Amino acid sequence: MLLLEGAGFFLFNGVLEIPENRLYAAKVIFQCMVLSTFFGILSVPYNAVINAHENMFLVAVLGVLEALIKLGIALYVTNTSFDKLISYGSLMAVMAIILLLIRRVYCHLKYNEVTINVKKYFDRSLFKEMGSFAGWSFLGSSSSMIANYGQGIVLNMFFGPRVNAAQGIANQVSGQLSAFSTTMLSALNPGIAKSEGAGKRGSMLKMTAMGSKMSFFLLSFMCIPVLIEMPYILGLWLKDVPAYAVVFCRLLLIKNLIEQLSIPVSTSIKAVGNIRDFQIASSILTFFPLIISFGFFFLGYPPYFLYVVFIGYAILNSGLIFKYGNKYCGLALWSFIKNVVLRCVFSFLAVLLLSLIPQLVLDEDGIRLLIVTGSSGLFFIIIVYVIGFNKQEKNWLNMLLKSFAISLKEKLSIVKI
Repeated sequence: MLLLEGAGFFLFNGVLEIPENRLYAAKVIFQCMVLSTFFGILSVPYNAVINAHENMFLVAVLGVLEALIKLGIALYVTNTSFDKLISYGSLMAVMAIILLLIRRVYCHLKYNEVTINVKKYFDRSLFKEMGSFAGWSFLGSSSSMIANYGQGIVLNMFFGPRVNAAQGIANQVSGQLSAFSTTMLSALNPGIAKSEGAGKRGSMLKMTAMGSKMSFFLLSFMCIPVLIEMPYILGLWLKDVPAYAVVFCRLLLIKNLIEQLSIPVSTSIKAVGNIRDFQIASSILTFFPLIISFGFFFLGYPPYFLYVVFIGYAILNSGLIFKYGNKYCGLALWSFIKNVVLRCVFSFLAVLLLSLIPQLVLDEDGIRLLIVTGSSGLFFIIIVYVIGFNKQEKNWLNMLLKSFAISLKEKLSIVKI
């Protein structure tokens, strides 16, 4: 909080370009962000306990509750006569506090180990190991946070708040489309950690490869029709679509797709626990996109070059993760690239190209959006099954579908009786 407050002093005194009549609202929003970050950090141990117990039911309930609260905030902000920006920021901070309190009360009541008892749990060697891990993790997470917030600051410095509006829309679209893959990874992460903890390295690597593939395919399924019909979708959603919003959204989704391939590998490296060199290298690499983007903007390049640079960063960072996955986890690089990366990329490109066909013969409207969505879903199922999965994965998928069909048939027969 001290670091953020110190940064805020400089940001609001000469760095950010904010209209004078909105400066107070911007400062209030910044304080709400600091408060939300504080309570977000406090909730980390409770999230860890929930994930360790694989309590996906609570994760789902909290996810639904968060969505309902956000809907309520949106309805309130739409109808209130009070400053809408201040209302939004304040209520989002309150939501972070409410969710923390629910997690805290639930964990203290449900799990015996969730208690503050220094004498009982004090273990110098364990604290030292956990402190080292937490310290290096903090280096990685803080550098990522600076890079993420830095994007908006750099764009604001060169192009003003209008371009920040386009960036905000891109982040909203990206966040919503990534929800399914993020939830799947949340359910997968405890399994990766437990497999490594039990000494089952081979099982962990299989889960890692399958997780990379499935998270990519889940996001691809959601992204492909949106990538194609982005101008029409944003036109339906927004009264006035900001300049660069469409290109920002498309480039950010491509960046996210690239990152999906390496996220489970990063989880595996953390499960092994030897993260110092990985976090140092990753943190150094994280700052380069901002520096390069600053240079491009200084030379007069358009704002979308920020995301072009970050796509390049996503590719380099994935390569770095694969390298350390090979070093610390025994990840077979060529096998992973051939079975996961290439299969995912070729499947995505094939579905994308086939789904573009309706654009060649139909005008932009709701009918074309429905046709693109339906055809991309059909192409996706066929191509991902043929290209995306290897023989072993197809056998596993066939067994899963067969058992599901038998179960469904039994339930239908019971209903008939």
